[in-house]
Amino acid sequence: MAVYQFKGVTAAGKNVSGIRNADSVRTLQGLLRKEGIFPTEISQQADDHAKTAGEIDIKRFTKRVSTRELAVVTRQLATLLHAGVTLVESLTAVVDQTENNNLKLVLSQVKQRVNEGSSLADAMGQHPRVFPDLYCNMIRAGETSGALDVVLTRLADFTESQARLRSKIIGALTYPAIMVLVGLGIMGVLLVAVLPQITKIFEDRQAALPLPTKILMGTANFITGYWWLILSVLAVSIFALIRYVKTDRGRKKWDRFKLDMPVMGKLLRMLAISRFTKTLSTLLKSGVPLLGAMSIVRNIVNNRILADALDDARKSIKEGESIAAPLKRSGEFPPLVIHMIAVGERSGQLEDMLNNVAESYQEQTETRINALMTLLEPLMIVMMGGAVGFMVVSILLPIMQLNEFVR
Repeated sequence: MAVYQFKGVTAAGKNVSGIRNADSVRTLQGLLRKEGIFPTEISQQADDHAKTAGEIDIKRFTKRVSTRELAVVTRQLATLLHAGVTLVESLTAVVDQTENNNLKLVLSQVKQRVNEGSSLADAMGQHPRVFPDLYCNMIRAGETSGALDVVLTRLADFTESQARLRSKIIGALTYPAIMVLVGLGIMGVLLVAVLPQITKIFEDRQAALPLPTKILMGTANFITGYWWLILSVLAVSIFALIRYVKTDRGRKKWDRFKLDMPVMGKLLRMLAISRFTKTLSTLLKSGVPLLGAMSIVRNIVNNRILADALDDARKSIKEGESIAAPLKRSGEFPPLVIHMIAVGERSGQLEDMLNNVAESYQEQTETRINALMTLLEPLMIVMMGGAVGFMVVSILLPIMQLNEFVR
């Protein structure tokens, strides 16, 4: 059964498109006509004799799937399997339910591989831009243990929590970003449209401008006269920083700088630790071995300093040491985290302790983000108000002097 992408027209004249599985083009045409769709274009997305579905996906799939969409698909698949529906039938139902065409194509190719005898984890592993290593390893553990529906449920919970946290952070940063853009727009209009008209009048009268107006005009003239130089220096600096951060030494220094920042550093560390403990707890509960789980979680902390600490911990665990001791030696993890992990190891409840740490740090992270946004909003208002106020004063002062000239 091949994967086809089609375009067509309904009886009402509406254009539709989508992706379907079918034995042949003729079979697909019949299925579409039964649904009231008259196909105008059909193209095959997978060719068993030329390329595998995974190879096609890697070359042609360009957009990542959002965490929220992946969470919805995972939840649907878990529900269907828990209800006793077979894996292939569950995948078919999820493919039909998915609205994202990119995700629909990937799931169709996953279904085709599973139908040909591949495991679900291996089939998903062919699409690393959609299903990360964490996802595939948990699926593999669920297939091995025979509890795939349970693992998918845990994976859906984990993915949804990550999506909620990401949405909360983005939502918290949206308002300050809009304020900055609006403030810059107002200042741009004042600089470009209003101030030059006033200064022209003063030049015609050969009168001296007030000091604030001179400062503002000097800044505006520098920006308008040397904008190309400013943009060039900025672009070169950003390019050089990106190239430096891509090196091993640069990445470590950059990640160390992020962790040592006055306010954001502690927040970033808490986010990384929450992600690390939650992921490790989920992997262990799903049956992934500890060493394998440690290899996976090092890639999701998104910080080389913390990743190196987890690497050292993995090596120590391989030599028979506990988890808590090497993490404590690294000096990168708070004492409370170390203590709770040690208690979990001694009591045999490591997964639960890790989950408790994750929930605690996630709550603290959300509280800190809310507090930070509460302080950031008035701070942004004061800063933008001060900048706009300075510009308004710089414009009003010469207008007041013009009134004196008229008298």
